[in-house]
Formats: sequence, C-alpha cells, structure tokens
Amino acid sequence: MVQELTLNIPTSYGDISLKKWLELQTELENYKDDEDAVNALILFHLCGLDPTYLKGLDIISYSTIKLELDKFLANTELPLQKIIEVDGVEYGFEPNLSQMVYGAFCDITKFETISIDKNWSKIMNILYRPIVKKQGDMYSIKPYIPNENDTKWLSVGMDIHFGALFFFVHLSIDLLNSTLKSTMETAIPRNIKQILGKSGSHILQSMNSPMGILQNLKPYNRNH
Repeated sequence: MVQELTLNIPTSYGDISLKKWLELQTELENYKDDEDAVNALILFHLCGLDPTYLKGLDIISYSTIKLELDKFLANTELPLQKIIEVDGVEYGFEPNLSQMVYGAFCDITKFETISIDKNWSKIMNILYRPIVKKQGDMYSIKPYIPNENDTKWLSVGMDIHFGALFFFVHLSIDLLNSTLKSTMETAIPRNIKQILGKSGSHILQSMNSPMGILQNLKPYNRNH
C-alpha cells in the first residue's frame, strides 16, 4: 500500500534553527561510522522524514529532496546580518569589535573554540545586543551584561549564525595579527591565538559535515 507523506524541506539555512542544527551535529557525531544511520538522521532532522519511511521512498522523491538540500548546503558564502529581529526585539551586531569592552572579549575567549557548538548561543549573546538608538545605518546597542539568558538564539536561523561566525572569526584573526605587532600584545588573553587557530578548522567542520555526507547519500527505493 502506498502511503502519502508530507515533508517540510528547507530551502535555505534560514529554515534551520540553531537548536535543530546542534541536535543534528550531535547525532551525526554519535553515528558517524554508520552510513545508513547518518542518511536517516540528516533527512529526519532537516526534513522531518521518520527513519521508518526512508527505505520506502522512491528514487525520484529521494533525488528531489537531496537536490533541494544540496542547493543551499553547498553555499558557504553567508553574509553578516548586522541588524536582526528576535521575538519582536531588534538586535545589532557589535558595531566595533576593535573597541569591544574587555569583559565581553574575555568572556568570548574563555571558550576553547569559537564554533557552532553548545556554547555558541552564549557568544551570540555577546555579539548581538538590543539596539537602543538607530539612525539610518548607524546604531548603538545595549551595554554588555554577562550571563544574560541566551536560549532565544536556539530558534534563530543558521543563516544568521553562520554569517556572524565567519565575520567574527575572520575579523578577529586580522585584529589579532595587527595587535600582536603592537606594544599592547600583553593585553590580549593568552589563549586567544590558540582559540582562533582551532576555530578555522571547526568552521569548516561545522559547515562541511552535512554537505560531505549528503554527497554520498545512497538512493533508496521500495525494493531496497
């Protein structure tokens, strides 16, 4: 008997929340040596396809889903969105990272890496803060307050998260290289160079893990 399924196939990173992305990454790590499980996890977390129905997909449906995912998962050029809205509140990205308050910078660098992981929502709380004044493209944001609730970022799309990640890390590396040449070198937290060095590989890992797997997804049909 043929059963009709309704799937929500994402067409951009904006359709995937941080919560969903983290859940996918965690399970992919746990089942990375099981190809069938990996295939099922990607389609379950991104499209809502129950694993019990995966082998019943016809080749055309399966290929269509894979094509739609490939369209945006292959795009790693995600721009920084300086002003965003979360739960009806406008947030602005730190206007001047070179003048970020020392406490905020130290709180970011206390993490072993700067990547999309369980600590990322805390970093977003530092990088994005409520806008208190705006005029044209210029704006000012609320002063940094440590340990504010960061759960709101779990529902925000990955387009915003990846845009912030790439911008912050690349700019921070440039800033670090310039600062290391100055007499203010001792003002930088000791672990920042190690953190940013590790972060480069973690960015690629965060972006490429689902893409690389999708390229190898095996087609299923009813007779598989």
